[in-house]
Amino acid sequence: MFAKAFRVKSNTAIKGSDRRKLRADVTTAFPTLGTDQVSELVPGKEELNIVKLYAHKGDAVTVYVSGGNPILFELEKNLYPTVYTLWSYPDLLPTFTTWPLVLEKLVGGADLMLPGLVMPPAGLPQVQKGDLCAISLVGNRFSMTLVSGFLLLRAPVAIGVAAMSTAEMLTSGLKGRGFSVLHTYQDHLWRSGNKSSPPSIAPLALDSADLSEEKGSVQMDSTLQGDMRHMTLEGEEENGEVHQAREDKSLSEAPEDTSTRGLNQDSTDSKTLQEQMDELLQQCFLHALKCRVKKADLPLLTSTFLGSHMFSCCPEGRQLDIKKSSYKKLSKFLQQMQQEQIIQVKELSKGVESIVAVDWKHPRITSFVIPEPSPTSQTIQEGSREQPYHPPDIKPLYCVPASMTLLFQESGHKKGSFLEGSEVRTIVINYAKKNDLVDADNKNLVRLDPILCDCILEKNEQHTVMKLPWDSLLTRCLEKLQPAYQVTLPGQEPIVKKGRICPIDITLAQRASNKKVTVVRNLEAYGLDPYSVAAILQQRCQASTTVNPAPGAKDSLQVQIQGNQVHHLGWLLLEEYQLPRKHIQGLEKALKPGKKK
Repeated sequence: MFAKAFRVKSNTAIKGSDRRKLRADVTTAFPTLGTDQVSELVPGKEELNIVKLYAHKGDAVTVYVSGGNPILFELEKNLYPTVYTLWSYPDLLPTFTTWPLVLEKLVGGADLMLPGLVMPPAGLPQVQKGDLCAISLVGNRFSMTLVSGFLLLRAPVAIGVAAMSTAEMLTSGLKGRGFSVLHTYQDHLWRSGNKSSPPSIAPLALDSADLSEEKGSVQMDSTLQGDMRHMTLEGEEENGEVHQAREDKSLSEAPEDTSTRGLNQDSTDSKTLQEQMDELLQQCFLHALKCRVKKADLPLLTSTFLGSHMFSCCPEGRQLDIKKSSYKKLSKFLQQMQQEQIIQVKELSKGVESIVAVDWKHPRITSFVIPEPSPTSQTIQEGSREQPYHPPDIKPLYCVPASMTLLFQESGHKKGSFLEGSEVRTIVINYAKKNDLVDADNKNLVRLDPILCDCILEKNEQHTVMKLPWDSLLTRCLEKLQPAYQVTLPGQEPIVKKGRICPIDITLAQRASNKKVTVVRNLEAYGLDPYSVAAILQQRCQASTTVNPAPGAKDSLQVQIQGNQVHHLGWLLLEEYQLPRKHIQGLEKALKPGKKK
């Protein structure tokens, strides 16, 4: 739920009555907490804030913040603890255990699948479908308990809702979706706090019989080893947010017990990430040349090659980020490819490089095998993948003002009624025919009665204009009506508003040191999430992006991209999102060939 940045609506200090109600709600939701523990969690005099926010998918969430850390969040009248709270009360919820590799996927928004669970000797905790559960990890430097040769972390790293009961999990053979994950360590809700790591917590004591039984059992059974190979394979198909999680200090960077050396997390260090990004960069480069670029496309701007060809060849679930590769810049990478005589790059105009030649017979291109989509990647992301964007249906409407009420009341419409243009035309024609206003000598003319005169004529025309042609009559009627519009987003009820819909506004602004930035506003009116658009543009343009409140607009955000990125923005809105050009203004500000950003 908090895998992506959220939007804060309000942040206020809690009232005394709300504080007492929160304590009662906590006592009801978590009966295992004693009175002193509830008073400690919801203090009587210390500062406690209520933050109302919208998650990136639009869910309205209320977060309770104490001491700068989110301690609880409420969704659809259900109260949930955060990882900060669970670190203080680790036994608050039944806890299930998974592997460190899985944490990265949970942070990225995936649900926890049952094959990723670790089965302790005492069996899985007993839960029912819909119960709230905590999730901890195997093999960490934090406080641990030795079980089946593995070190089980007591400090939870995620909170989720059981998708089935424990009995159903065992009956299914530990297959399928086990938990709908709501919140994790390293997600954006955690980042809104002090960003502390899981603390050291005293491990649960095991009796001597259990310890002696488990002492020699330090090797994973074949099933668990297979699960780990499965999870490692899935780890290679991670999304961009998981990459970001890898940059932060993650649990998987900790030293591990010798019994779990096979689970070494060396792939998470910066060197391995760099090598992986280098491989992905070359894969996308060769894929684009082999399948997308034709001889007729040359010369091809290097920026266009990256934005329109290489990015589209990136495997689903992964993000191409040149800055995380050893090359750091596209120009440096293309120079290397030119040295290998795969391509030829020239600066056809000052500051603008283009690919002018490609050796399609080069062994690296001819031997390149187009990768097949990974079924493993598709499976793990099936529960968390967002629906593709579909442009809204925007329909112009007309609103009946008080001055036009007499003309439309016979058809059953009153002041404030919304009508389509075709409905207005039909009503006016029927009114003229019903009142015998069609000129007998010329059927193309309509005689104006007092109601039509009052509705459509100016004051100086009242005694001079007696007849009007049909087209002039209809045009004047439409001009006198108030403009309105209807927006229908996929899967949502239509939204009708007065006025004209504001187009997506693209502008260029000057910042310090004479640097230009591209600013785009009004994305929300077309069902676009500014944070998602900013993330896509950051990757496509290889430039920094920020999302800020739009000046002078209530509850509206604007996206700012470094440099003149109107070309990439136009491609995203017109080609990718299929929005009509008439609803976008500022596309003419795109960088002209030969000019610097």
